[in-house]
Amino acid sequence: MIEVNLLPGGKKRSSRGRAFSFSLPKLGGGGGGFPADPFILGAVGAGVLSVGIMAWLFFGVRSQRKDLQVQVEEQVHDSIQYADVIKRTNQLTARRDSIAQRVSIIQDIDAGRYTWPHIMDEVDRALPDYTWLRSVAQLSAGPPVQIRISGSAGSTFAITNFMRRLEASEFFRGVHMERSEQAPAEQNPQDIVYVFDLTVNYEPPPLDQLQTVPLFGDDAAPVADSVGD
Repeated sequence: MIEVNLLPGGKKRSSRGRAFSFSLPKLGGGGGGFPADPFILGAVGAGVLSVGIMAWLFFGVRSQRKDLQVQVEEQVHDSIQYADVIKRTNQLTARRDSIAQRVSIIQDIDAGRYTWPHIMDEVDRALPDYTWLRSVAQLSAGPPVQIRISGSAGSTFAITNFMRRLEASEFFRGVHMERSEQAPAEQNPQDIVYVFDLTVNYEPPPLDQLQTVPLFGDDAAPVADSVGD
């Protein structure tokens, strides 16, 4: 059927209906598209970039956190092992210090064991004729050990000779006369003797200057055999 539009300005009606049309928005110039303002576009781009950076940082920090947790667990395990080793080391150190202290005490005791035997032996060697001793006393523990030697002699020459021999000993230093005067002898008051008091310091010489002898010589075996017979 043919239709004719007799009205002026009227539009021809399509017999097939109204057609559907679609078009993409245009950038710029308005008209319903994206805004053409560069600042707005920059803000949008910055926002998208920020979201990407935040996501990257989040996953990166999360990965680092896991690695740090693993490292912390390993360090805690090592610390437990090292704590046991340190505890044992401290115990061994304490035992070592205790043993060293005991050894030091024993050495001090052993070092002074032969002091007076050396003193008496050296005084006896240095004692000349016509000289008699009344006492040998310790004045200070030292070091050096200071002793006083009191006695009497038939002459001043004997006292001088005694002092010279004491000074020549390897164990004595600083021989000093405190008193020397004439006095009657104790056994015979008619005899006049010289009474003296000497002070001397005992200082053991270095070990390399001492001459030692074996405690048991070659005669020890024959003596033992004879005793057994």
